[in-house]
Amino acid sequence: MIKKLILPLLLLSTVITSAQSPMEIHQKATLIDTHNDILSNILITKQDAGKLQSTGNFDLVRAKQGGLDGQIFSIWCGEEYGTGKAFAMANREIDSLYALIARYPDKITLVHNSKELQKAVKQQKMAAMIGVEGGHMIEDSMDYIDSLAKRGMNYLTLTWNNSTSWATSARDEVTKKDSLKHLGLTDYGKQIVKHLNELGVMVDVSHVGERTFYDVIATSTKPVIASHSCAYALDPSRRNMKDDQLKALAKNGGVICLNFYSGFVDSTYSPKVAAFLHQHKKELDSLTQVYHDGDLANIRLNAIYRNESDKIRPPLSLLIKHIDYIVKLIGVDHVGIGSDFDGAESYPLGLDSVADYPKITEELLKLGYSEKDIDKILGSNVLRVFKANTGK
Repeated sequence: MIKKLILPLLLLSTVITSAQSPMEIHQKATLIDTHNDILSNILITKQDAGKLQSTGNFDLVRAKQGGLDGQIFSIWCGEEYGTGKAFAMANREIDSLYALIARYPDKITLVHNSKELQKAVKQQKMAAMIGVEGGHMIEDSMDYIDSLAKRGMNYLTLTWNNSTSWATSARDEVTKKDSLKHLGLTDYGKQIVKHLNELGVMVDVSHVGERTFYDVIATSTKPVIASHSCAYALDPSRRNMKDDQLKALAKNGGVICLNFYSGFVDSTYSPKVAAFLHQHKKELDSLTQVYHDGDLANIRLNAIYRNESDKIRPPLSLLIKHIDYIVKLIGVDHVGIGSDFDGAESYPLGLDSVADYPKITEELLKLGYSEKDIDKILGSNVLRVFKANTGK
């Protein structure tokens, strides 16, 4: 009887000693975040993102702790910049990324395709990529698209909240539908999508209206991404994607990258944050005068009143619910991570910075996700779409 027990016990011992921890599984995966807004912030704050920061969500120190292998940095400005200034602002922000890379060449490097990204990971450097958030930043110019592509643009978000002359946004299709001159992509908009395909630049459908989305799906010959969106079925924000859109995205071979912003994760967040902002309106107005940027002022206000703002943050489980919902709807091959860190004032509890990505891996393991599937969600799916667009 004792002899019969020896082999099972030895096998059990091997399983226990060889089991990987959530952190080990996380570190083995290739983690790519498709949306971070630090560049537009540091033009105002002048912070050095290469050093550990006590504010904000991103720096290279915390990124290393969180196992972040690749970051697509958002290049963004508001619609108020208009024609004549938006393209210049895009280049200023790209310059700031180039400067960061020049200061820390042993920690971060610019990559243009999946092959270069994988090389950077092997060298233990962060792979930096560029996502231009908002078609208004090309100022209706194909030449500006070419210029940004040469500087490293990996995706173009066809609209921000504002529409362009050639594509309508989610905000405008909902709030201004009757007054818009057109819906969806114009003929010129379709030419832009085809040109992005030719250049190997990913088409990003976050922020675009439904009509624009379906026009893109009908036009693009390459897989597209939604760089920072969530599931409309769980939070009916116009910035989130409906089930039929998600199915069309999967059929296209694309990926939706989950946004961490509380307002897109939790359907009950908006009225709660509105009450919070109303209560602290005087402080918010003062901060807006200091930073000359409403979003950054909002972020700082939440940090100052952390105890209050934490009370209205959703639990991490709600973000995981979005991931699991979309995986069950369209499959694990079409889900990624697009945090929107440094671009919003609130994220689920426990997700305070880029150091916290391992918590997502831990929660997915609890739900029974395999190591292979977690690797897909964290980055391999985006890597596939990246390669499909660039050809290498």
